[in-house]
Amino acid sequence: MEPVSFKKEKLVLDTSLFVNPEVRRDFGRNPTEAIEGFLFLAAQIPTFEFYMPSSTFRELLNFVDINKVPGDLLTMLHQKPPSRHELTFPAVLLYELIDDMRDRVNKGLRIAEKAVRNVAKADEKEIIQGLRRNYRDALREGIIDSGEDVDLILLAKELDALLVTVDNGIINWAEKFGIRWLLPTKFKDYLLSSIKRCKEQTIESQG
Repeated sequence: MEPVSFKKEKLVLDTSLFVNPEVRRDFGRNPTEAIEGFLFLAAQIPTFEFYMPSSTFRELLNFVDINKVPGDLLTMLHQKPPSRHELTFPAVLLYELIDDMRDRVNKGLRIAEKAVRNVAKADEKEIIQGLRRNYRDALREGIIDSGEDVDLILLAKELDALLVTVDNGIINWAEKFGIRWLLPTKFKDYLLSSIKRCKEQTIESQG
């Protein structure tokens, strides 16, 4: 009897799947356990190929006990940098990025001006805390702000892969590039349903 042939699907994973406390709880109590839980399920799905940009993988290693990470992580989770010099994208997206940054800088300036005007009306510590919080939200919320973010988007585009991330900025730009994405909170259910589908296909082929 011939073995079952599965069509491969590529997935690109963000570190948030393993390090974000609200996300990783589906797989483990800490990043190392979350990786172990993920690998246990991933090994049961021959239809999936899992990828992570090299820069993102190096970032992940900062959060785990490398001596306790299963050795098959390196074979199950492929580390691949995007082809930065070969990939192309519409120039209009660059204009959108510039407009977005200009709006954010102007918003940050207004927040700073408001904080200065309120110095005499409130506690200095409270003013500074509010300024930092509001300024950070204005400039960083919903935007890609690191090379690792860009690598995730470019690799998912290059591989035509499903991108798994909780970062709103990455999601916003994934949609601009026409990239499919999935929230990590739904990832375990996605894996379990895929395991079930693989088993059903195997049974049907043997029937």
